[in-house]
Amino acid sequence: MHAPRTRVQRRPVHGVLLLDKPLGLSSNQALQKAKWLLRAEKAGHTGTLDPLASGVLPLCFGAATKFSQIHLDADKTYETVVRLGVKTSTGDAEGEVIQTRDVSCTPGQVVEALDRFMGPIAQVPPMHSALKKDGKPLYEYARQGETVEREARHVTIHDLDLLDMQLHGEAPFLRLLVRCSKGTYIRTLGEDIAEALGCGGHLSMLRRVETGPFKAPQCITLDALEALDEHKRMALLLPVQTLLGGHEAVTLDADDAGRFLSGVRRRGAWPDNERVAVFGPVPSGDEPFSQEAVLLGSAHTQAGELIPGRLLSPIEIQQILETSPELAS
Repeated sequence: MHAPRTRVQRRPVHGVLLLDKPLGLSSNQALQKAKWLLRAEKAGHTGTLDPLASGVLPLCFGAATKFSQIHLDADKTYETVVRLGVKTSTGDAEGEVIQTRDVSCTPGQVVEALDRFMGPIAQVPPMHSALKKDGKPLYEYARQGETVEREARHVTIHDLDLLDMQLHGEAPFLRLLVRCSKGTYIRTLGEDIAEALGCGGHLSMLRRVETGPFKAPQCITLDALEALDEHKRMALLLPVQTLLGGHEAVTLDADDAGRFLSGVRRRGAWPDNERVAVFGPVPSGDEPFSQEAVLLGSAHTQAGELIPGRLLSPIEIQQILETSPELAS
């Protein structure tokens, strides 16, 4: 007989975990495993990585999920290998080979082709993607052998660096570093570059090395996370305000903080700003308030008014204080 599974006692966890997603797991599978290891009640991620891609996947827990959209919109950087001369049904190594062609391009032609894909470009989303049409993911149509009309999407390739290439031999390839706007399909970019070179191709490797300010060396793998004790796992969590980098910080006094948390606009000598992170004082011991400040939420300022955006609840703030010794002391 199998031993009964121990039920995990969930708890409120607030913060950001920088995960190095492994190959073979979907973003949601990786999220669920990390959520289980942290015994967290609520979690979400900041942008899907295919099972065949590895790399930077910031995971948001508790109050941090309120600000995950900011990093869905962030620029991303990928390292990828385009296998030249072999076209597959999915545009990656998982698909069936549907065409092979000789590779006869020169290094100069490679450089010229890459230059053509710099800046704003239009991409037709691949059929093997999670983008939905009529409420159904495109990959479901693809699995049924259907191809549906897709509108081109406009994205921006900020940098496209050639790290290595081999144009002869059994497995010719390009190794690229791509920094791009949100919504860019690297699989489609790789296929389009290979088509421009006259030989076709597919992605044989894809790794996200940056998303917004977060970089691969900052991340931990699931195996390494699992090997830690619970205290050390929790110590890896970055504070919720890590997601609000680039926001102007505004700190309110106790009275204004209470009103702001109730959704009431505050007046002050603030210049107009679309991205504001709002902090308030932390109650502490004998003193009315400590010198530390705790995040209250996001806002924007306009015409001298601080206008609330996404707000933390008083319960979330209390839970953050209870699990952050440096704030609660």
